[in-house]
Amino acid sequence: MQTTAVNGANYLTYQGKYKGLLGWILSTDHKRIGLLYLYSIATMFTTGVLLGLAMKFELLAPGKTIMEAQTYNSVFTVHGVIMIFMVVVPGLPAVFGNLMLPIMIGARDVAFPKLNLLSWWLYVAGVFLVLAALLFGKGSPDTGWTFYAPYSFKTGTNMLPAIFGAFVLGFSSILTGLNFLVTIHRLRCKGMKWMKLPLFVWTLYGTAWIQLLATPVVGITLVLVALERVFGVGIFDPALGGDPILYQHLFWIYSHPAVYIMILPAMGAISEIIPTFAQKHIFGYKALIASTMAIAFVGYLVWGHHMFTAGMSGTAQYYFSLLTFIVAIPSAIKVFNWISTLYKGSINVQTPFYWAVSFIFVFMIGGLSGLVLGALATDVHVHDTAFVVAHFHYIVFGGTGFAFFAAIHYWFPKIFGRMYDKAWANTGWLVFFVGFLALYTPMFYLGMMGMPRRYYDYLEEFHGGNILSTFGSWVLVTGFIIIVVNLVRSARKGAPAEANPWHGRTLEWTVPSPPPVLNFDEEPVLGEKDGPYNYE
Repeated sequence: MQTTAVNGANYLTYQGKYKGLLGWILSTDHKRIGLLYLYSIATMFTTGVLLGLAMKFELLAPGKTIMEAQTYNSVFTVHGVIMIFMVVVPGLPAVFGNLMLPIMIGARDVAFPKLNLLSWWLYVAGVFLVLAALLFGKGSPDTGWTFYAPYSFKTGTNMLPAIFGAFVLGFSSILTGLNFLVTIHRLRCKGMKWMKLPLFVWTLYGTAWIQLLATPVVGITLVLVALERVFGVGIFDPALGGDPILYQHLFWIYSHPAVYIMILPAMGAISEIIPTFAQKHIFGYKALIASTMAIAFVGYLVWGHHMFTAGMSGTAQYYFSLLTFIVAIPSAIKVFNWISTLYKGSINVQTPFYWAVSFIFVFMIGGLSGLVLGALATDVHVHDTAFVVAHFHYIVFGGTGFAFFAAIHYWFPKIFGRMYDKAWANTGWLVFFVGFLALYTPMFYLGMMGMPRRYYDYLEEFHGGNILSTFGSWVLVTGFIIIVVNLVRSARKGAPAEANPWHGRTLEWTVPSPPPVLNFDEEPVLGEKDGPYNYE
């Protein structure tokens, strides 16, 4: 492979048309937009963590501890909206897709730089609309992040800004997906054939199709809720001839594929990290690609498993249950291939590797517990209990969240041109990991014992599990603080990073750290012998 990197200013110090803050918020450089997303999402994640911590304080003991029941309903609603729509859905694609995708395929930028900047501005607009629902009107939304009808248009709380905020955030997601699809199709460097794409790029590709095709469904659904609330059109309101179960179908037709918007890029990041630190080629490259596209496709067909207790025909239940088990197969293929890559590898144990293997551990628990929910006989007993909360957080937080931390520690030297303190990074991972297990594992037990989710109060028999879970939240937040402080400090004062500190084999490791403004002086050219993870 031939590649020449620019030796001029890097994107962090480049002075273009605008200076200072305007040079960032009006920049069309994909790397700066990626950092804008990183800072925005990190801010919202911290907000969501604090709300979650408040919920665990409330559940420390039966009865009231720090808030009233109505406040608790609002807190878990806002926590869910922030974490899903503002953190997990945009997280890895918006941050690391923007930062790394063009460089990984040998391009100078995304296909539509101005549209890329607009997607970030729409994200910010959506955030402010949701925050307006908290600060103005008749109080924070209290419906849960799913906005279930008919309560979403019957409640007296301030729902419209939150609904429109989620709608605008959906547009941001659609534009990002469209941009990535065109970029991957049209801007690959010479010789970068489809079967030479890094696996992270493949997962962004699958995710982009989901963003483009599934997100409009929830957008239309939210508009219908707003019309129902303002004009009483009777689409979901049973008193007016509507059907609230229709809302659940429309919502989950999007929201289950949204799980794969969350998890596919996470799997892609892990697929980059594992071979780098095993110092081997990835095992089963084509199988991993096939499993990625299979997850993206089958993910459209399994939404009904969220509704087994809502009332549907036995035939529909059987098919949705079968499809739920089928979608576990490509996920299992990924796990087997990651473990096979580690087999007989010369493993270089670094912080990103710790995050990657802990991702595999918690993802397997989350996936296997999902089969409990996908089976009709067991779902009836644990549906809408704390068991679902545990499963959901093991997949979404333990999966996407752990992969996000793995990715930021993996690409941190490339993004900022500095190394972080490895001892503190490892300490932060360990404390966070222990706190995660202590926080969510007791919820499996509580759910099987019958504790409902979203409840403000609980019976005395659930006290022990909630004490352990609340203690775990304190440990997790401690680990999070260690991680953030270490990364923020290192971004400013860390030791200078080499171009390729981990000995990675994809194109982003061939340019300086941090990358130049235009990524490459000349377009990279891949030879016939070059392949995925062996660009020579």
